[in-house]
Amino acid sequence: MARFKEDDVVDISSSNAVSKIYHDEEKRSPAGKKSKKQTALRVTVLVFSIIFLLGGAFLLVAYRYLDLFHHKDIEKMDVGLVDHTKDTSDGKNITYSGGSDSLLNDEHVLNILLFGQDYRQDESDYGRSDSMILVSIDTINKKIKLTSFQRDTYVAIPEHGDNKINAAYSLGGEALSIATIEANFGPKVDYFATVDFSSFRDIIDILGGIDIELNLEEIKYINAQIDVNDESDVTSFLEYDPNKETQMMHLDGWQALWYARDRGEENLGGNPEYSFSGDDWDRTQRQRKLIQTIIDSLKNEASVGDLIEIVNKVGPYITTNLKKSDITFLVTNMPTFLHYELVELTMPTQGNWRYGRTDDGQSVIVIDNWDQVRKDLAEYIYEGNVVY
Repeated sequence: MARFKEDDVVDISSSNAVSKIYHDEEKRSPAGKKSKKQTALRVTVLVFSIIFLLGGAFLLVAYRYLDLFHHKDIEKMDVGLVDHTKDTSDGKNITYSGGSDSLLNDEHVLNILLFGQDYRQDESDYGRSDSMILVSIDTINKKIKLTSFQRDTYVAIPEHGDNKINAAYSLGGEALSIATIEANFGPKVDYFATVDFSSFRDIIDILGGIDIELNLEEIKYINAQIDVNDESDVTSFLEYDPNKETQMMHLDGWQALWYARDRGEENLGGNPEYSFSGDDWDRTQRQRKLIQTIIDSLKNEASVGDLIEIVNKVGPYITTNLKKSDITFLVTNMPTFLHYELVELTMPTQGNWRYGRTDDGQSVIVIDNWDQVRKDLAEYIYEGNVVY
C-alpha cells in the first residue's frame, strides 16, 4: 500500500497566521499532545473521507482508481473580511481587513466547501450552485459539522459588488464562491468538491437508491415533479399510504434529486392541485438529512467489496482540488471517521436577518447583524477556541 512521504503530507492548517480571536496552541491541545505531523496525517485522512462521501460514496480506494476523479486546480483569491458598514454596491468599494491572514483558521479544523452544481449550457459556463455546504472536520471535538448557506443571502461578491450568494458560482465558479464565503462569513476554506445534478442522480443509483423517512407532502411533491416534468419513463411515482403522516420510502436518483431540491412551490406546473408549502430553509435541511442518511447507510451496510465497486463507478462524477497523493492514505483510517458525530447549522442564524428586495425586485435574505452571524459561525466551527 502506498504511504505518504514526508513531503506528501498535506498542510491542513487553514493559514499560517492564526487569527487573534483564538487561544494559544497550548490551550487548544489536550493533555498528552501528539506531534503536528501525526495530527496533520490524521486530519488529512478525515478530510478525504468526508469529501468523497458527500460526493456520493464512502471510498475504500486502490491507487489505480484515483485517476477516475476530476482534479481541478483553482487560483484562490487573497481576501479578508468585508467591511459591511461601507457601500459595496459598485464592486469597487469592498474593503477587507488584512487579506487572507485575517480569516479564521485552526490547524485542528479543516473546512471543505461542497457544491451541488446546477445544469450548465456548455463547458465555458459555470452553471449555478444550487447548494453550498461547508464541511468542517474538528479532530479535537470529534465532530463533522455541516453548514448550509442560504442561496438567496445578499452578500458582497469580491470584484462584482452585492448579489445573491449563489451568483458567485455563475460569475466565477468555485474560486469566486470560496472567496465570497471567506470574505463575508470569516472561516478560511481549504478545499472543495463539486457534483452536478445529473451526477447526483447517477451516484444515488450506483448506491442502489436510498431509504429515507418522508412526510406526505414531501412524497406528493416528488410525484408532482415527476408528473409535470414527464419523467415517468425514467423513474416511477412513489407508492404510499395516505393515512400515514410519515413513512419510509426507497428513492432512486431522480426521486432523491427532487427531494433534495424541494423548497415548496405554489401551482407547480400551472396546476393549483400541486401547491406545496416550504422555503429554502426546508430545502437545506433536507439536503443535510440526505447526507446523513447516506452516511448511516454506507456505514451500516456497505461491505469492502461494495465500497471498491462504488469508487470505481463514482469517481468520474466528482470534481475536486484534492491531489492523488492526498487520497491514498485514506484506506486504513476510515473507522476513525465513521465514529465522529455529525452536527448541522444553517447560515444566516435566526434573529439576524430579514427578507428584502433588490432594486430589480428580487427577493433576498438581508443580514442585519453581520457581527453576530460571524460570531455564531465561529463558535459553531471552532467551539471553545473562540475568545472575545
